[in-house]
Amino acid sequence: MYEISADPARLDVPRIHDWLANDSYWARGRTLATQEAAMAGSLNFGAYHPTTGAQHAYARVVTDHATFAYLCDVYVDPAARGQGLGTALVTAVRDHLAPYGLRRILLATDDAHSVYAKVGFEPLKSPANWMVLGVH
Repeated sequence: MYEISADPARLDVPRIHDWLANDSYWARGRTLATQEAAMAGSLNFGAYHPTTGAQHAYARVVTDHATFAYLCDVYVDPAARGQGLGTALVTAVRDHLAPYGLRRILLATDDAHSVYAKVGFEPLKSPANWMVLGVH
């Protein structure tokens, strides 16, 4: 059982950056400076091996702690995949945010819909209501 924590002191920033910049489809090429800035303005979660303490997963939440949150940069180390860690991490994030009474937690994924559905996420009911400014 992995330990999931929102303690920023435990984050393995170089490892997180390597995962996202070199292995993710959504943050490929992200600089370390950009990653550090993103983390500084966010609520960050790590999942840690119970024996070694090594970080095996990461998730980041951009939120105002009152009405809205955006869950992003969810990543599970390839060696730890297939064990339910992604679901456990997203469940811990959801539970951590629950006391805020947020109206909406949003995320985007190309390939992990089933992971998020297990935790209660569902497709947008009115996707035509949403708009984006920027690269997509």
